[in-house]
Amino acid sequence: MNINMNPNGELVQSAVNAPGVIEIPESFIAEAKQFRELMMMYTCAIRETKTKLEVLNDELAVRNQRNPIQMIKSRVKKPSSITEKLQRRNLPVNVQSIKDNLDDVAGIRVICSFVDDIYTVANMLARQDDVDVLVVKDYIRSPKKNGYRSYHMIIQVPIHFSNGKAKMRVEVQLRTLAMDFWASLDHQMKYKKNLDEADEIIEEMTACAEMIAAADLRMQRIREKIDERENPPSPFQRDRD
Repeated sequence: MNINMNPNGELVQSAVNAPGVIEIPESFIAEAKQFRELMMMYTCAIRETKTKLEVLNDELAVRNQRNPIQMIKSRVKKPSSITEKLQRRNLPVNVQSIKDNLDDVAGIRVICSFVDDIYTVANMLARQDDVDVLVVKDYIRSPKKNGYRSYHMIIQVPIHFSNGKAKMRVEVQLRTLAMDFWASLDHQMKYKKNLDEADEIIEEMTACAEMIAAADLRMQRIREKIDERENPPSPFQRDRD
């Protein structure tokens, strides 16, 4: 019989990582401290949102015996990309302009197993009483012309700091693994538009997007059949139906 006399014996130790060094673009040198602070706040907003998603995934895994979320990726937009986006929109390049005009500085990509998992996770996140949904763009039901599919949400979450609470915007993109694979290749194509026969490649990519969408739906139907066989309705339910 082993008795652990350490009162903290069940605690799991984990390291707490401080934010890394933040590059300050020349455009923000005059506001270097405010820029670093804002980037830290966006990092915290990502952490808060990821925790919400991980909790939902744990709950659904126990309830449904499978994980709807395969992977969560996140990033804070690079300072150079922030500057470029503000300039492209002819907006002031300063800290206040970032707060007022950019919704995607904090970004999270959620890779789900099936299409219906995307809507389940998105709806559960949106129902949380401290989450404000500002914008929804459903590129799954209404794909872009090039075939791009994904479910986009701009949400606002409260982050508690030592001197008070701040509401921070986060862009959440939800897609299946197949959608993410296609989007990754399409992203590479954007930087290779001078290729020979580029139009033909774009046409093939669009056709691939349609095939991938069909495969996603087919895989979902297979999973539904498996679920039905593992959990057949009771005779009472069949009579009632």
